[in-house]
Amino acid sequence: MNRRHFLVAGAAAAAMPGRALGQVAATGEVDVAIVGAGAAGLAAARRVAEHGRTYALLEALDRAGGRAQTDAATFGVPFDLGADRLWGPRRNPLVGVARANGLDATTALRLQRVRIGSRDARDADTEDFASALSRANRAIVTAGEQRTDIAAGRAVPDIGDWLPTVSFLLGPAFSSKDLDEVSAADYARAEERDEEAFCRQGVGAILALAAVPLAIQHSTPVTEIDWSGRLIALATPRGTIRARTVVLTVSTAVLAGGAIRFKPGLPPAIASACQRLTLGSYNRIGIELAGNPLRLRDDERVVFKVPGPAAMTLRGRVGGTDLAVASIGGRAGRELEQAGAAAMVAFATDTLAAHYGAGIRKAIGRTFATRWGLEPTILGAGSAAPPGAQPMRRALAQPIDNRLFLAGEATHETQWGTIGGAWLSGERAADQALRAVGVAIPLPASPAPLAPAKPGRTPKRRQPRRDDVPRRN
Repeated sequence: MNRRHFLVAGAAAAAMPGRALGQVAATGEVDVAIVGAGAAGLAAARRVAEHGRTYALLEALDRAGGRAQTDAATFGVPFDLGADRLWGPRRNPLVGVARANGLDATTALRLQRVRIGSRDARDADTEDFASALSRANRAIVTAGEQRTDIAAGRAVPDIGDWLPTVSFLLGPAFSSKDLDEVSAADYARAEERDEEAFCRQGVGAILALAAVPLAIQHSTPVTEIDWSGRLIALATPRGTIRARTVVLTVSTAVLAGGAIRFKPGLPPAIASACQRLTLGSYNRIGIELAGNPLRLRDDERVVFKVPGPAAMTLRGRVGGTDLAVASIGGRAGRELEQAGAAAMVAFATDTLAAHYGAGIRKAIGRTFATRWGLEPTILGAGSAAPPGAQPMRRALAQPIDNRLFLAGEATHETQWGTIGGAWLSGERAADQALRAVGVAIPLPASPAPLAPAKPGRTPKRRQPRRDDVPRRN
C-alpha cells in the first residue's frame, strides 16, 4: 500500500464497535475529506459512513476529540479539560452516543452556593443575587431582539455591587468573553442552557469512544487546500488527499491565522466571518482537595462574589471524588493563561484562601491548568460574536462552490460554544457534502429570520432562578 492509499479511508454501510468504518478506496480518491476529528468532524465522518460513501478523516493531533478531552491520569479520576457537560440532554445527540457506548449520561441536579467573603450567602443575599442575575439577563435579551445590535455589556442595568460577579457569569462563564465584546443579538439567539447532563467517565471519553469505529489519520495536519481543479487537493506532511468535497471543522482562529493555505483564497465573506467570530478564553484548573475541606456536596458549584473582573467559579467533589475544578475566562483569564500555569493555580489558590481561610492552602494536593489558547491547532475556547457579527454564523454555514463546507460550534446559530452545537454542525455539513456528491438527502426547513422585538416587549425566555449559573459546555 502506498502512502497516498494509507491516508484514505472508505465508508461501509454499517459499523461494528472497534472496527474501522470502510476500507481503502482503490482509486486513492474520496467523496468527502474531513479536516479535524473533534465533535464536528466525528459527526461528519459517521454521517458519511452511514450513507456508504468514502471519506478521509484527517486530524493534526495524536488524538480525537478537539476541545473535549478527558484526562484520567493526573488525578487518577476523570478530569474534563474542555467540555464537561451536555446541555439540553433530552435533545442532545451526544447523550445517545454516550449511552450506546455504555457510558453514563445522567441529568444533573443543580447544587449551588454563593460565597461572600468568608461566609456562605444568606437567604437575603441569595435573593439579591438572583434578582441581579435575572435583571441583567433580561436586559441583554431584550437588547438583542432590537433592530440595532449592541454590546451585551451596554444593556446591563445598575445592579449594584453584584455587577462584577454577574458580568463574569453572563460573560466569560457563558461565552468565554467579557460582555463588552459580546453581541447582544448573539447572546439572545443562544438556546436556553437550563438543563444539563454529566458523564461520570468524562465528556471527552464520549468522543474518544465515538471515534473508535472510524478510520482517523492522526498527526496529519492539512497545510493547503487547493480547490481550483475538478478534485480538491489537500496537502499534508504524509501526502496529498484528493476529494470531491471537503468538510472543514477547524476553529475560526486557526482559519483566520492562516495555518491552512487556500488556493484560491476563501471568499471574502467567509474570511471576514472567521476574522470576526474570534475565540474567547476559558480554562479549567484542577485542584485536589482530599477530605472535602470545603464541605461541598458532590458536583456542587460555588459562585464567589468579587469586586472586579478577575473571577472564577468552582465545581467541588467532581463525580464524588476529591477533585475540584475552578474555571476562569475572559480578558482576566487570558492574562492568567499567558502568565503561565503557575499563575493560574496561584490565582485559584488565593481565591480559595480569601474565602475559606489561609489553612486551605495546606489541603491542596496535585493541580493542573489547561491553556487552550496556546494549543496551536485550537487557539482558544468557543466563539462569541462581537456586536454586529451575529449573522456571520449563518454565512459560515453556507456551501462554498458546493464543494467546501464549514462546520464547528461557530457555525451554529443557537448552540454556539457547545459540544452539542459542534456535533450537529458536523452532521449538517456532511449532509451538504453528501448532496453535492449525489446522495438524496432531504433539505432541512429554512430557518425563519429573527424578527426584531417591539419596544417594551417581554422576551420569551426563562429567567434565571436563584440556583442558576449560566455555564459553558
